[in-house]
Amino acid sequence: MEGCRWAAAGTLLLASLLLSSRTARSEEDQDSLWDAWGSWSECSRTCGGGASYSLRRCLSSKTCEGRNIRYRTCSNVDCPPEAGDFRAQQCSAHNDVKYQGQFYEWLPVSNDPDNPCSLKCQARGAALVVELAPKVLDGTRCYTESLDMCISGLCQIVGCDRQLGSTVKEDNCGVCNGDGSTCRLVRGQYKSQLSANKRGYRAITLTDGAFGDFIDRFIPEAWSSCSVTCGVGSQVRLVKCQVLLSFSQSVADLPIDECEGPKPVSQRACYSGPCNGEAAEYTPEETDQLYGRLQEFDELYDWEYEGFTECSESCGGGVQEAVVTCLNKQTRETADETQCVISRRPPQLLKACSLDPCPPRWEIGKWNTCSLTCGVGLQTRDVFCSHLLSRESNETVILADELCHKPKPSLVQACNRFDCPPSWYTTEWQECSQTCGGGVQKRDILCKQRLADGSLLELPETFCSMPKLVSQQTCKNEDCPNEWLLSDWSQCSVSCGEGTQSRNAICRKMLKTGGSIIINSSLCPPLPFSSLIRPCALATCARHNRPAHKQSPHIVAVKKVYIQTRKQKKLHFIVGGYAYLLPKTSVILRCPTRRFRKSMIFWEKDNKRLISTAHITIAPYGYMKIHRLKPSDTGIYTCIAGPAREHFVIKLIGSNKNLIAGQPAGIREEETMRKASLNEALRTQEKHINGILFNGSKTEKRGHPADPSGWYDNIVSRLLQHKSWPGGNLEFWEAQESTERNVSSEEDQSQEYSLPYTMVTEQKRLDDIIRNLSQQPEELKDIYTEQLVVQLAHEIFKSHLEHQESVLKASRRRVDSASMEYPFHRHVSGFTSSLRTSSAEAFLPTSMNPTNGLHSPHQKPAILRKISAAQQLSASEVVTHLGQTVVLASGTLSVLLHCEAVGNPKPTISWAKNGEEVKYNDRMLLQPDDSLQILAPVEADVGFYACNASNALGSDSVSIAVTLAGKPLIKASRTTVINTELPAVTADIGSTVKTIQRTNVTISCQVAGVPEAEVTWFKNKVKLSPAHHLRDGLLLIANVSLSDQGLYSCRAANLRGEVTESSQLLVLEPPRPLPYLENLTAVLSSIGTSLPSVLTSPSGTKMTISPGSSALIGCAVDGHPTPNITWLYSGKPLTLKHRFLAAGHILQILNISDAPEGEFSCLAQNEAGSLLQKTSLAIQDYQWSVDKLMSCSASCGHKGIQVPQLRCLLDGTEVNISNCKKKPKPTLQPIACNRRDCPSRWMVTSWSPCTRSCGGGIQMRRVTCQQLTAKGNSVPMSNEACAQASKRPVDTQNCNRQPCVEWVASSWGQCNGPCIGPRLAVQHRQIFCQTKDGTSVSSDQCSALPRPLSTQNCWTDICGVHWRVSLWTVCTATCGNYGFQSRRVDCVHIRTNKPVLEHYCSWRPRPVNWQRCNITPCENMECRDTTRYCEKVKQLKLCQLTQFKSRCCGTCGKA
Repeated sequence: MEGCRWAAAGTLLLASLLLSSRTARSEEDQDSLWDAWGSWSECSRTCGGGASYSLRRCLSSKTCEGRNIRYRTCSNVDCPPEAGDFRAQQCSAHNDVKYQGQFYEWLPVSNDPDNPCSLKCQARGAALVVELAPKVLDGTRCYTESLDMCISGLCQIVGCDRQLGSTVKEDNCGVCNGDGSTCRLVRGQYKSQLSANKRGYRAITLTDGAFGDFIDRFIPEAWSSCSVTCGVGSQVRLVKCQVLLSFSQSVADLPIDECEGPKPVSQRACYSGPCNGEAAEYTPEETDQLYGRLQEFDELYDWEYEGFTECSESCGGGVQEAVVTCLNKQTRETADETQCVISRRPPQLLKACSLDPCPPRWEIGKWNTCSLTCGVGLQTRDVFCSHLLSRESNETVILADELCHKPKPSLVQACNRFDCPPSWYTTEWQECSQTCGGGVQKRDILCKQRLADGSLLELPETFCSMPKLVSQQTCKNEDCPNEWLLSDWSQCSVSCGEGTQSRNAICRKMLKTGGSIIINSSLCPPLPFSSLIRPCALATCARHNRPAHKQSPHIVAVKKVYIQTRKQKKLHFIVGGYAYLLPKTSVILRCPTRRFRKSMIFWEKDNKRLISTAHITIAPYGYMKIHRLKPSDTGIYTCIAGPAREHFVIKLIGSNKNLIAGQPAGIREEETMRKASLNEALRTQEKHINGILFNGSKTEKRGHPADPSGWYDNIVSRLLQHKSWPGGNLEFWEAQESTERNVSSEEDQSQEYSLPYTMVTEQKRLDDIIRNLSQQPEELKDIYTEQLVVQLAHEIFKSHLEHQESVLKASRRRVDSASMEYPFHRHVSGFTSSLRTSSAEAFLPTSMNPTNGLHSPHQKPAILRKISAAQQLSASEVVTHLGQTVVLASGTLSVLLHCEAVGNPKPTISWAKNGEEVKYNDRMLLQPDDSLQILAPVEADVGFYACNASNALGSDSVSIAVTLAGKPLIKASRTTVINTELPAVTADIGSTVKTIQRTNVTISCQVAGVPEAEVTWFKNKVKLSPAHHLRDGLLLIANVSLSDQGLYSCRAANLRGEVTESSQLLVLEPPRPLPYLENLTAVLSSIGTSLPSVLTSPSGTKMTISPGSSALIGCAVDGHPTPNITWLYSGKPLTLKHRFLAAGHILQILNISDAPEGEFSCLAQNEAGSLLQKTSLAIQDYQWSVDKLMSCSASCGHKGIQVPQLRCLLDGTEVNISNCKKKPKPTLQPIACNRRDCPSRWMVTSWSPCTRSCGGGIQMRRVTCQQLTAKGNSVPMSNEACAQASKRPVDTQNCNRQPCVEWVASSWGQCNGPCIGPRLAVQHRQIFCQTKDGTSVSSDQCSALPRPLSTQNCWTDICGVHWRVSLWTVCTATCGNYGFQSRRVDCVHIRTNKPVLEHYCSWRPRPVNWQRCNITPCENMECRDTTRYCEKVKQLKLCQLTQFKSRCCGTCGKA
């Protein structure tokens, strides 16, 4: 019946669709768009595992989701052996269909890896393979050794439990879903398929108990030949009881009664073919008799042992399996296994073999992954020499390679031999450009392609599509040791002869990041002066210093100040100085020049050219004379020699020792006003005056002298007013004048030049005093002025006495010295005595006088500032006061820095260098008078030394610079100045200044250097305009704002080099509240706006939230720098569950129930201040509210009630009722309402059943008018009472109006369907759904009725057929393993014995028409062919193939 099942599969599918009844829809499908699943179809196979399906339809006009068909396995019982292969049956169904004009016998092609569920068949005897159908029938196995089956053309997984989609598998013991514990493994091999066309080997497992000490069973021997040569005869065989000993794998005979179970038959019928050679005709009765006699026809074939298979191992112990074959007992030829009864197959028989130990052999591992994916890579594998000790334990030992005699297999092989795509190739990184302090490493990046031969081809960069790799990287090394950075040597200090060269040194540190920083010089090793200064020699200078080329004119000026002490007739001066003279003195002013004709010289007074008059004589050769000075002669006289100019200032002294305020003739009034304002400006700016005023300013070089006469006038006036000044005793000087006239009446030129009655001092000395006074505190300025005037008077008079001594010695030959010594020395001793008693203390105020002791008022410290040139006691020692610059030379051995301070209590003195406290040692000494002495100074000692004086009332500090001759030195600080309150702040350059807005910031850049340096200011490396500058290296930044932030740099430069220091200005802005917080809005939008949020404020905010919820609190603040946020709860750090968002600006409270009601605050702090903002969170709980009544449940009658409405409130607002679930509900008492009689109304009963099931019927109900009273009673009323309110409902209606239908079947068709048995076929008929009047309708309308069958079996003579076989042909070989023979197999009619189409016989297995033969070893070893196809093998040049080389030994040997 198997053939019948699949042949009619299409018809069965249609029938299943029509007959499938609709079951009630399941609950899970009721809400979907699908109808219920239909019933399962018949199985596609009757055995061997088939498939059944179920369908459902979509009830929607749209597309339904899901599948409309489902499958399950069925008929999971093994087919009988005669059923044959299901795929082979499907191929053979096409035998009677012509393919390309001819018939073929089709054989199945199984195990197609690409499409296992297509029907591919091969024509017998040809290499033609054709896909005869895109899909095999459902239930066909995907692969021969698998349970997976094809369904609808797709391979579906089937487990060993025969369930579709199951992944359950058999264990090694053949138990489905077992754990492998019911058997043991016997190592060896046996022959599992002994058919002539397939041989294979597999490991076997034997169930526990299968081998005890022995196994006994019946073993039948081969059948004897048939007793007749034609027709039906009989065969006999011997059946023995044998035992298989498991320990020795040997067989022994036992008595027959020792074997249990049924004994195999020892006799059977045999059929040897027709006796007359022609097909006989049989009647039905004869046919039945023949079938009855052929029941034992199977006994013609039986199983027999036929030798053993090859040993499973060549050494070390293997097994051999006895070969079991199905033999034709008459011909002793091997038959197809299907001819023998499977259940009678003899047991497996094994024996041990190849017991000799194995020799050493090579063990070869798997190849490793290829080293390259392209180009040419390498694969390696492990190869070692091993020896198998025991095959049972699989124990091996590793031996030396020499013990394996065969050549060692290769360890390496090439792989992936194809061109790579172009890619970037890099070289090794080069050495770093620096051993420390950063640096860079470089490498080459090339575009190359690796070819299949392993070579590299260099290509243009455009061929590589990937981004190019980096070719340079920063080195990762350490910081360099501190080192000196030396500049180039300067030019020689002279243009000829011998001079010096200098260079600058900076102590720096190279960082590992590649940058560098300038550090304190003390951190570098000491640097000898010889490395900074060296001698240089140029060409010998010309004689008499005559220039080798023409130079500009030069006026030889004398920079001195002259003070006349008594009347003299005439005085001689040289331009360049200041003269304070008595009236009526004649003045001769000389202007010595070089490289200029003296006749070309002309003079100016107060910028107006002078000409000779009766009062002023302009003489040739550079002289001019003023006759008898008068007040109008006061002014500035200028000698002009080409581009060169020099000045001489004349002031007059009055009789009261006051200076006469004279006005030169011809000066305009506005000129007078200009000079007055100039003097006033000089007086008001005396604190900030600098040396440019006295060393020649830019204005003076253009011809307009700066006028320091206001300063000089002040000092000279104080000298003249001093009680010991010699001008106070004119009688003595007048006596001297008389003596002079007696000595000589002539004008002695040398005497006039010696100026015996004129005090002389250098202008530089007065400049030092003025500069010193400008550095003093305002409250001490007068005291210092008096002190400095006394000191100056002492110096002037001492110098004058020394000069006069030399003059007197020269004149003693003509004048009696005794007449002069007494009065002269008498005056000198008086003056010097007065000077001696005029110490600094004599001029101090009472509060500062040491003699007053503790009785003086308290005063904060003040350091005495003395600006004078450093006193050089010797070539190697320098002594100086504060305020001066000390320049170290190569021979300097000692530097002594003085510091004097006053104050009450007495100040404490301390020293600092470059802002750090001086560490005293054997070279840096603190003297008992608080002076600082530096012995053997080195370059590391260069810097600014500050003397700090402090007491309980305050402190004072003054600096002095110690430097080398070379590039400038800047006093720098490395401190941070923070100002949050003061309106002004001052800081040294180098410090970091942090201040609030709208303050005035002054940055001081104190510079020392020889030559003097010029200061330039920069902001962010951009030069600032002069409008920003103040004097003395100060930079004022007024009314600071955020735009003023930046890096301010002070650059000091001179001819020897330049140095720069910088200060960072940061503008502070204290924290301030903002009206909103952008981050809070962003957070709310990202996590949803359901979270309550609030912003803190300085005055405090408030928010009410529910318990257990989460809340966001924002701290909206701004400031510069960005404030740090600290959150507090009730003034203390947070302890409840929380998290911070937006860099701490947002606080999220995760569970507000953790916090009792309190205040949250955020403290914002930065360097400018702090700000505290706060908020309070009030917890509002949920509560039930009963405040309204719901509407009445009825409008009348006795059941109307009103229930109070229950609401959940939060802070008076209604919320979802689920929030109050945990709160106890209040008791609700319903209230009766609308308890009154209802109006009359119609009442109806249910409809009665329909009078007919189809074709139209009627159904009825009762209709009455009733009234419901307030007590709940129903009272009948008249129809009129209800008719007034509504129309009377109907009491009768039509039903089941659909037409009556039934199934109608046509007549049965002819009995000519596919044969399904002897004389048995299938016939069909049509089934219709129609009404009683014969109108056809849809089959769905008859679905509720049982459907008649549309197919049935029938008897027909066409199916009276059977298979007829001819005799076997002669075997193709007499010996060996490759002989075969064939026979003709036809489907013939039983009655006519004529061939018919083979598909009529398909219901019975087709006999084989091909088999192996003469499978016996060839006796002689002569090489000969064992197949008849050897000539074809030779023509196709297949002799080199192993499978043909031995079978065609003779023919291939001749080739």
